[in-house]
Amino acid sequence: MVSEHCDAADDASALALKILVAGGFGVGKTTLVGAVSEIRPLRTEELLSEAGQLVDDTDGVDQKVTTTVAMDFGRITIRSGLSLYLFGTPGQDRFWFLWDELAQGALGAVVLADTRRLEDCFPAVDYFEHRRIPFVVAVNCFAGARGYGAHDVSRALDLDRGTPVVLCDARDRDSGKEVLIRLVEYAGRMHTARLLDSVG
Repeated sequence: MVSEHCDAADDASALALKILVAGGFGVGKTTLVGAVSEIRPLRTEELLSEAGQLVDDTDGVDQKVTTTVAMDFGRITIRSGLSLYLFGTPGQDRFWFLWDELAQGALGAVVLADTRRLEDCFPAVDYFEHRRIPFVVAVNCFAGARGYGAHDVSRALDLDRGTPVVLCDARDRDSGKEVLIRLVEYAGRMHTARLLDSVG
């Protein structure tokens, strides 16, 4: 009886946070969610079709054969009592109507960037800046891509001062987890500062 009560208390004190993983088409959002998720990730991928070639820019991602049409979903426990629910957004413009639904209640977002097609993450950066949703930019270091430092990427994207830029490998669980930890820390500081401003 005592252990049941303790388990219930532990469940009640557990914190689950909603995180979005966004960015351009083919940047590695599905890969990141799949790499870090401790559950089998939910994916809504479909094969790329001939009809889609007219609207999907596959330059630089010629080997890509599938695309997310709704969202990816995964979960990771950062530490005891703290879990993150990850929602990967679709990258193409025609699916952006889903972003507002997915963004409701989100603590923050990871904007994945590919330095070969850096302009593809501008819409995601604009989206989160305009809605005041804290985000970090995670540069997915693809093989063969020219290396740029975090400061260079921050300047190229004209990010607000203090917005973190981190280098990562979306295929690597530890690398992805570090990105998520940086986001949670940054979003926590942002939300605390806003709360203090509102009562000041």
